[in-house]
Amino acid sequence: MTKFNPSLDDCFSALGDPTRRMVLQRLVHGEASVSELAEPHDMALPSFMGHLRKLEDAGLVTSRKRGRTRVCELAPDAFAPAKNWLSEQSAIWEGRLDRLDDYVLNLMKEREK
Repeated sequence: MTKFNPSLDDCFSALGDPTRRMVLQRLVHGEASVSELAEPHDMALPSFMGHLRKLEDAGLVTSRKRGRTRVCELAPDAFAPAKNWLSEQSAIWEGRLDRLDDYVLNLMKEREK
């Protein structure tokens, strides 16, 4: 595992904002126009576009022009880097907890003797 992964940093940074998470939740149901994605958020369109740019830079969302409308969708395997990292961390911590459990059980057995 590499110590620093800029794409992973970008992914978690993008996920760290509630507006961006809401956009991702909406895109789970399929593609949407920028105006449709911006509608539930009380902010100016340029500010909202900054959120979309952050999602695109992190590789979570792709967009394309359809006529005069910009349409966004989730990127294929968008969450793979975060999922892989979290799986690695889970395995590390499960191993640590298993070793701690073994240690505590051995201590208890020694005290019983």
